[in-house]
Amino acid sequence: MTTPYYETIQMIERLHRYFLDVVKMELDRKDVQDINNVQAMILYNIGHDEMTVGELTLRGYYLGSNVSYNVKKMGENDYIEQARSVHDKRSIRVKLTDKGKELYALLNEMFTRHEEKLEGTQLTPERFKDATETLQMIERFWNAQTQFTGLESLD
Repeated sequence: MTTPYYETIQMIERLHRYFLDVVKMELDRKDVQDINNVQAMILYNIGHDEMTVGELTLRGYYLGSNVSYNVKKMGENDYIEQARSVHDKRSIRVKLTDKGKELYALLNEMFTRHEEKLEGTQLTPERFKDATETLQMIERFWNAQTQFTGLESLD
């Protein structure tokens, strides 16, 4: 039996996969072969900032080992540069190279193009705002479910 809650979970998963397919198609269209769609989105989330891999994990909600692997590959392909933090030698700081900034601009153009195509459709900024607020509530709910206080075991 499906419920609206379960249908929403399935929709979130499907949308994520579709979106990664859209990014992959954009990379293919521009003949970018040395970075994958997940790495491209990590790169986009770094943007114009400089941050640690840990910060990137927290901001992007990527799994730590996946971020480390993907950051390594993006470094090998000259999309990002990595340097040990001056203040904490255990920490690696990353920022985009010129090649990374070019890919960031390409992805930014894609987002702009998509937003322009949405003008005049039923997918209004207000609907996106409502959807984002709903997804944020789901995020807070799921986050609360992962917090173990020890009291739950007393039931």
